[in-house]
Formats: sequence, structure tokens, C-alpha cells
Amino acid sequence: MNEPHLTRLLTRAAEDVQPSRPATAGWERAGRVRRARRAAGVAAVAVALTVGGTATLLHRAGPPAPTPPVTRPDPNPSPVQQPPLVLDLIDDPLGRLGDRVTAPLSARPVDRALALRQPVDPKTGEAGPIRVLGDDGLVRELDVVTLAPTRDASGNEAAPLKPGSLAPDGRTAAFAQTGEVVVVDLTEAAVRRYPLGGYLEHVVWAGDRLLVGDNDTAYELDRRTGQARKLPVDPWGLVVPEPLRPGDLLALGGAEDGLSVRRYPANGGAPEQRTVGTGDLPPGYRLDEVYGRGWQRGDRIAQAGWTTTGTMGGAEGVAVVDARTGAVTRLLDLGREDRAKACCEVLGWSADGAVLFRSDPTGLARWRPETGEVDRVARDVTGPVSLPAR
Repeated sequence: MNEPHLTRLLTRAAEDVQPSRPATAGWERAGRVRRARRAAGVAAVAVALTVGGTATLLHRAGPPAPTPPVTRPDPNPSPVQQPPLVLDLIDDPLGRLGDRVTAPLSARPVDRALALRQPVDPKTGEAGPIRVLGDDGLVRELDVVTLAPTRDASGNEAAPLKPGSLAPDGRTAAFAQTGEVVVVDLTEAAVRRYPLGGYLEHVVWAGDRLLVGDNDTAYELDRRTGQARKLPVDPWGLVVPEPLRPGDLLALGGAEDGLSVRRYPANGGAPEQRTVGTGDLPPGYRLDEVYGRGWQRGDRIAQAGWTTTGTMGGAEGVAVVDARTGAVTRLLDLGREDRAKACCEVLGWSADGAVLFRSDPTGLARWRPETGEVDRVARDVTGPVSLPAR
């Protein structure tokens, strides 16, 4: 086809319409114009037009892109699940955890904190100042107090930010220190100190109750009076309670007779104990040991640990344990290759019932035990992280 022919087609397609009967003639002319435009479009394939000295090449539209398959969660997932090799990064407020600091907390307190983080230099292991991610998406530096590392009687040190430091309402944070507990009002940038003897290393919120502990003993600290009373629960195995279920405390950990769940009644009675069993897991799968902090949601406890998967022991995993029976109801098998030991600490539950955990040294992930979905929610996040219990 030559250029004059194409020009006549385009002119016909673009001519003005001036009907004597606007409604009827308009529909008729519109049909002719559409047909002419279709003809012009077909004729214009691969023809170069020069307009105002600029050459434009009209290309034939290629075949439509194939529709990607819709992946739907398995409505009846296996009790043992595995994440995909590459996790999709989803849009989540926690994705801002790695953002730069925009202001000191003293100059810009938060209405509510979504998370706390203490960056650690991967080369030196040195922990930096604690950062506060507010519900406005901005990151502050906790500048109203200088915190020392926690230490035990043997001199072993750890970063002062613990997984249980941030209160469930996101308005208060607590930090164990040697000989005292430091509590920060994040909405007022105010600090209060509570003297308490010992090498304090643990801090957990049970609703609005503040629980702290050293290597051997757990305490409940009354923030109104500053008095502390001893609790019979193991501070290492203490599970972060669900805020709306005050009362009994749970602990998950090893004991003389193996891994077990212990329930400590609020009335002070004798603790109940349930041995952790394999539940509905396939033969050869079991939870051998746990690390980090366990997190309660209803009658379930989510915690990271080392597992046996088939014939391989020492694999990393995240388990959901029924606190009533001790049965492992779901197991996320994270394998062992390319993972550091104790890589995948659980950091809590999301508001919609997903387990949040460390997916690698600098990433946070979300696992839905009911469907088996695993996604990445944040990356480039080094150092300890504290999320509010939900």
C-alpha cells in the first residue's frame, strides 16, 4: 500500500460529520467512521509516517500476553509446609522498618509504635541506637535514654532490645538492665526507672502487666508502686500471652522429661504440663527443641525450633503447638541449607492470624498456617526487632 492511499483512508476517518438528522445520521456515520478506522489501522501496519519532520512507526499489536495462572491457597494444606524458594515481597507497614531515621523521639513522639528495631553492624556486631517505627510510617531514634547491653553473671552480653519489649498498645516500651527496668512512654518521650536487683535479661508484656526476669527467676513488676513479686514460671520458656486473654501464663521449653507446654494458673495453683507430641505430623517429623520466644494466640503457640524432618535432624522450622494438648498442629519446614543456626525467630502474630518470623538474617516473613502461604514483609532489617503482641 502506498502513502497517498493511506492518507485518503485517514482523511475519510477524520472528516467532520454535519448530518441533517443528527441522531440517525450520527449513528450511521459513527459506524462508517469505525469501519474506516479499522481499515486504516490495518493499512497502516509497518508504514512510516512523517509528521512535522518526526518519523513515527506504527507497529502491529502482538498477541495478547498470556494470563498468569491464578495460584489459590490449598484449602486443606498438609500439616508440614514449605516456603517457596523465592518469597514475594508484599506491601506491609513493616516494610518501612529499614527506612532512615527522620527525627529523634524527643522531638516527634509517636501516637503508636508499630515496631522497635536495634540495628547491628554485621561486621563488628556493634548495636546502634534503638529505632521506633510509628503508625505514621516514620522512623524515630530513641534518644531519651541510653541503654546498656544486658549481661548475665558470666559476663555474656546481648542487645537491650528484646522481642517482648514493645507493649501491646504500642505506646510503651520496657527494657531489662542490670539492677533495673527502664520503661519509656513513647507518646510522651518520658522515661521511668524501676530498681530491681539482678542481671535482668528478659522482658515480656502480659496485657498491661510487665514481666521481667534474670537467668533463673521471673518477676511481675507493679509499675504503679515499683514493687516486684516472684513468679513460678521459667523466664526462658515464658510465652508472650495474647493481650485479650489475661490470666494463666504459658511456657514452652525443655524439661527433665522432654519438650513440654506448661500452664501456670493465675490463682497460683500447681502448673499443668503437656508433653509436646507429633500430633498429625507425618511419620518421621517432630519438633525437637525451641529457641527464641513463643507467642500465644488463642490456644495456639507459635515458636521457632529445631526439627527432625523425615530422616534429617537439626533442620530449622517454625511450629504451631496446641497449648491444650501439646500437639504440633502445623510445621513450617525451613530446611538446613544456607541458613544460620537459630535463623528464624518468631516475632509474633499479625492482626489477621499470620505468624511473623525472621526469614533470613535481614528479612521478615509472614506465614499463614491455615493455607501455607509464606511472603516477605520487610528486607534489609538487621538486628533485634520487637513487635506488639496481638
